[in-house]
Amino acid sequence: MKKVGIVMGSKSDLPKLEKAVDILKRFEVPYEIHVYSAHRTPVEAREFSVNARQNGFGVIIAAAGMAAHLAGAIAANTTIPVIGIPINASSLQGMDALLSTVQMPSGIPVATVGIDGASNAALLAIEILSLCDEGLAAKLDNERKANADKVLSANAEVAMG
Repeated sequence: MKKVGIVMGSKSDLPKLEKAVDILKRFEVPYEIHVYSAHRTPVEAREFSVNARQNGFGVIIAAAGMAAHLAGAIAANTTIPVIGIPINASSLQGMDALLSTVQMPSGIPVATVGIDGASNAALLAIEILSLCDEGLAAKLDNERKANADKVLSANAEVAMG
């Protein structure tokens, strides 16, 4: 199975990424975590990106706040899917990071989840990997069914009529 790379612009982003790590562990998806900055370590970020495919990665999750160029910098140097997570790290409450992450030029796509959306980033990465892994696809189906069952159970508890 291909690995998921999780790259964050700052170690301070790690607590916001723990939900992604928990989901990847629950689905038994291998992953690596790195701290690279698009601005402070551009050479290392580029090297990681350029070598991602040959190093066994199938998807990269890139999380950054404020200027949030990390996902775009990673995507510019690889053709494997990149999922950007805008991080709420400034007085703008993540809107700066959101706009920086979603406004990519034509030809360099970055899938973007909501601000601090680590859970959805992990699930999207798993969905991408599941295209070539039936066992992973079955786990996703089971997760969706369990989530639906929880909602229907809550509905049964509160439904009146």
